[in-house]
Amino acid sequence: MSKARDLKPDAAAIDRLLAALNAPGARYRLRDLPGAYSNFTHLLELDAGEKPPRKIVIRRYNPANDEDGHDKPRCEYRALTLLQAQGIPVPAPLLLDASGALLGLPGIVTEFVNGAQIEPPTEAGRWGEMAAANALMLARIHQTPLREADKRFLMDDDVEVAWFIKSGRIPEYMRADADGEMVWRLVARHWRRWQPLPARFAHTDYWSGNILWRGDTITAVLDWEEAGYGHPAADVAYARLEYFLEGLPEAAATFLRVYEAAMGAPLPDLALFELAASARVMTNPRGWFTRPHMETRYRRFIAGAKARLLAGG
Repeated sequence: MSKARDLKPDAAAIDRLLAALNAPGARYRLRDLPGAYSNFTHLLELDAGEKPPRKIVIRRYNPANDEDGHDKPRCEYRALTLLQAQGIPVPAPLLLDASGALLGLPGIVTEFVNGAQIEPPTEAGRWGEMAAANALMLARIHQTPLREADKRFLMDDDVEVAWFIKSGRIPEYMRADADGEMVWRLVARHWRRWQPLPARFAHTDYWSGNILWRGDTITAVLDWEEAGYGHPAADVAYARLEYFLEGLPEAAATFLRVYEAAMGAPLPDLALFELAASARVMTNPRGWFTRPHMETRYRRFIAGAKARLLAGG
C-alpha cells in the first residue's frame, strides 16, 4: 500500500482548497500525519495572520482500498456531523469532496484536534488504567441518535463485521490459521441468530490508535470512514481483543463492566462477535503478533469466546 507521504495533495489542489476556505493565497505548510494506511492524511498549517496558526486536516481516500458500494467520504463526513451534534469529541467537519474535484482524490477536510495516542507497547499500564474512560466514550457513541436516512451513508455492520462468511467458503487465510476453520464454522452457524437489539451507531474500528488523549481526557475519536450501524457488541468485541493482545484481561473486564453499566443493560451475544473480531487478525498475523506472547493471548481470547458461545453465554 502506498504511504501517505507518497501522495501529498499537489499545489493546485491546495490552492483550490484555500479558495474554498476563504483563504486564497495564504501561505501554508503541509506535512504528513502518521498512521495513515487506508487513507492519505496530511496537516495543513495556514499562515494567515492568526495566532496560533489555523491547522486543518486533509483526508483523501486510497483508491486501492475502495469497497464496493461504500462511499467513504460521505460516510465519514455524515458520521462527524452526527457526532458533533451530540457533543462527542471528534474533528469538526469542514468540507466534503466526494468526487475528488477539489482535492485530487475523494476526501474530506476537518479541523485539527490536539492530543496524543496512548501506545500500548510502551504505555500498556496507562492504556489499562484508561479502560473505564474508553468504555464510557464508546457508550456515548452508541447512544448517538440514528435515523433511517443516516443509514444510507453508513456501513451495515451486521453484514460487514462478518465479511469472511459472505462467500459461503472458508478463506484461505482462515484455513491457514490454527483456529480459522473453527471460527469460520461457528460464526457462519450462529450469525444473525442473536438476541434482537436496536441497531446502534458504531465506529467499527474502535482501538487505541484511533483515540487522542490529553491527560486522562479523550480529546478526539478519529477515523470514521467505516462508521456503521448494527449490533453494539461488534465495537465492544474489537476493543476487548486489543486489551487481550496487550496482556490486559482485567482491563477488558473493566471495559465491559463499565460499558454495560453506562448502557443500562448486559450486552448479549458478545462471544459470537469476539470470534468474528478474531478473524481480522488472521488476515495478517505477522502484522498483529509483533511482540512476545501476543499469539498465546490471542488463542486464549478465541478459546474463551468459543467456550462462552457454546455454553450459551
